Amino acid sequence: MYNQHIRVDFPLLASLTLFSLLMLALPLTAQASTLEEVQGRGVLNCGVSEGLKGFSDQNAEKKWTGFDVDYCRAVSAAIFGDPDKVNYVPLSTSNRFEALNDKKIDILARNTTWTLSRDVELQLSFIGTSYYDGQGFMTRETYGLSSALQLAEATICVLEATTSETNATQFFKARNINVNFVKFTDREELIKAYDGGKCEAFSADRSGLASVRSLLSSPVEHILLPEVISKEPLGPVVRSNDTQWINLSRWVLFLLINAEEAGWSQEKAAKGELPQSIQISDEVSKKLGLKSGWAVNVIKSTGHYGEIFARNIGEQSPLALTRGVNALWSRGGILYAPPMR
Repeated sequence: MYNQHIRVDFPLLASLTLFSLLMLALPLTAQASTLEEVQGRGVLNCGVSEGLKGFSDQNAEKKWTGFDVDYCRAVSAAIFGDPDKVNYVPLSTSNRFEALNDKKIDILARNTTWTLSRDVELQLSFIGTSYYDGQGFMTRETYGLSSALQLAEATICVLEATTSETNATQFFKARNINVNFVKFTDREELIKAYDGGKCEAFSADRSGLASVRSLLSSPVEHILLPEVISKEPLGPVVRSNDTQWINLSRWVLFLLINAEEAGWSQEKAAKGELPQSIQISDEVSKKLGLKSGWAVNVIKSTGHYGEIFARNIGEQSPLALTRGVNALWSRGGILYAPPMR
């Protein structure tokens, strides 16, 4: 009995149908991917530290150099075939993640520890570990200390918005040792305070301590105590909403590691050599958004992981760091990357 109340307006229905078809035919404006934005801009915006010698720092000619800088150069070489199309953005520990989420940078390559909370809560993706570090303590040799367990009642400098204070607090609390922390938001102020004797010790990642030691007024007067109190896997970070960019960033890092394992040096890449283990198909390169030959461009520009390590932070550099756990897995370390094929 309800059919008598149904009235179909066929002209209106036809108009709505035509409107729907027209809407389906209109192209949707898709948001540009990170790679498209970088290519359109013609430069990679790479976040680095405000000045950490050996990792990311400006030399006398204001040119950025260092272990983390070379990773930025490798990504640029993969995208553009040119390692120097990079705009370096110095960031502090407190503004590094905000800059990435706000798209002020495309990738964060400053020393940053991969943790569960950062991975889950910040909507960011750590693409791999480029340097395995651990927190330690630096002090003056004249104090005659041989262990961090002798730092009772000492004043210890730490940088705010890092894991350093939390790790050190837990370390000393577990051993019923009382210490006093002095927190700094500015790294340069912290270094001046420590160098000026306002703190008896400085706690941070051991690589960072080695970097700072090389800048002190008398580096030879300072020692790193033997304790390593934390795991600090450091690595590049990107936003988590772009799978292609995650993959591109990750496999540039993995390429550097695999190239060392294959013995594929900068010199060999410049000669056009390409090891069998790093034969990358055009199809795979296309899915990464890269042109054929991108891997050759990377190694020609920066060399492999071992070459980057040696020239920036290795035993013959001012930081004089040994490979340690950052040696390849086949040479007693834990450095390991998935295969390229």
